[in-house]
Amino acid sequence: MAALAINQLPIITVLHMYDLLPDIIFWVKDADGKIIHANQCFLDHVGVDSLKQAIGLTDFAFAPQHIAKQFIADDQRVMQGDSVTDRLEMNMPESGEISWFITSKRPLLNGSGAIVGSYGISRHLEKTSVALSAMEALKVPVAYIRDNYMRKINLSDLAEVSCLSVSALERRFKKFLFKTPNQYICEVRLENARRLLVETTLPVALVADQSGFPDPSYFSRKFYRAFSQLPSEFRASYQQ
Repeated sequence: MAALAINQLPIITVLHMYDLLPDIIFWVKDADGKIIHANQCFLDHVGVDSLKQAIGLTDFAFAPQHIAKQFIADDQRVMQGDSVTDRLEMNMPESGEISWFITSKRPLLNGSGAIVGSYGISRHLEKTSVALSAMEALKVPVAYIRDNYMRKINLSDLAEVSCLSVSALERRFKKFLFKTPNQYICEVRLENARRLLVETTLPVALVADQSGFPDPSYFSRKFYRAFSQLPSEFRASYQQ
């Protein structure tokens, strides 16, 4: 019997393999950000019964406007050749509760190497935590950060509420979230800043302060480093 090469498999067969991953949301989009394929976990997440109901729709059909715009902004960067790796994102499952996901996205290339779309995966942070017994220790600090990101958070306080030493806390974050506690705190603050920039007309300095950045200049630098836009530019792009 001849050996089977992966490039001999029909692409749809490979795509259907993602249906076997119950905790991984997977999708493929065309150049306009429309769904052309998704796995069963994605369909369950957005609350549709079949792939046919999702094909041709954009994120605006599945998420609140401010969250959808954030997803689309990242998709547009990917369409320019950038990659998104382990990005912390807010999302809203069918239940209606705000949840946190770890998301990665890549450009979709055709046979000639041209970018024709994008694809990505997303993992529900808390469901992943439940699945990994060692990750249980992070549920407390993650919840604490989500509730207190607008205030100063000391690692010693975070470790204390988690019943861990600072070094143990840092090891847990690096092992399971691939980032330090301070990096995670910053990402939570930046995501909430993006939400305020879209949902409100608050001055940028006030957005910074309410997101946990008392220094507006520092906030602008961190925002630009994360999203390749200044906060004012980000807001203006949505107003247009």
